[in-house]
Parts: sequence; C-alpha cells; structure tokens
Amino acid sequence: MTEMIHHTRALTALGHEARLAIFRLLVKAGEEGLRVGDIADHLGLAASTLAHHLSTLVDAGLVVQERQGREVFNRVDYAAMRRVVSFLTSECCVGVSLSRAEDAA
Repeated sequence: MTEMIHHTRALTALGHEARLAIFRLLVKAGEEGLRVGDIADHLGLAASTLAHHLSTLVDAGLVVQERQGREVFNRVDYAAMRRVVSFLTSECCVGVSLSRAEDAA
C-alpha cells in the first residue's frame, strides 16, 4: 500500500466526530492507553458503537489494541500519528505557482 493510501485511510478514519473524539481522548491518556469501558464512560458511547469506531481506527493504523487478561487496552500509535502530521505539514509555506491555460497560449 502506498504512503498516500495510508494517509488517506488515517484521515478518513479521523473524519468522523466520534472517532476523532476517541482518538483525542486516547492522545490525552498517553502511552498507558485506556480500557474500552473507560472510553465508553468518558464519551458516553454504547459498547457496539464504540467497538465499530475503535475497529476503524485500528484498521487505519492509528490505534493499537492490547489484551491484558480480560481487558482490552487501546492506545495511540504515536509514530503513525506523527507520520500523518508530517505528511500534512511537509510542504508548509513552500509556495505554489499557478499555471493558467491562457498563460500557455
């Protein structure tokens, strides 16, 4: 899969209000992450809805899940997050030259 496809999938995953809220909450939680139940409590999401949104974030490579006994912990893949942010800002302020059809004539 190309780099552009990875970034598109990540940004698409974050393009939903609930998933963005989950991701931001996990960023706040840090490396320890949060249990599924803790995320549900913080955001007031039903378990089935939360499972769907977490699955999308995991599939996009933004969240890592780890089972510890009976609990599933979720945490941000910070390296993946940094790659997306770097992609978005990599050409910041380099300038853009526009070419118009009438200029070519």
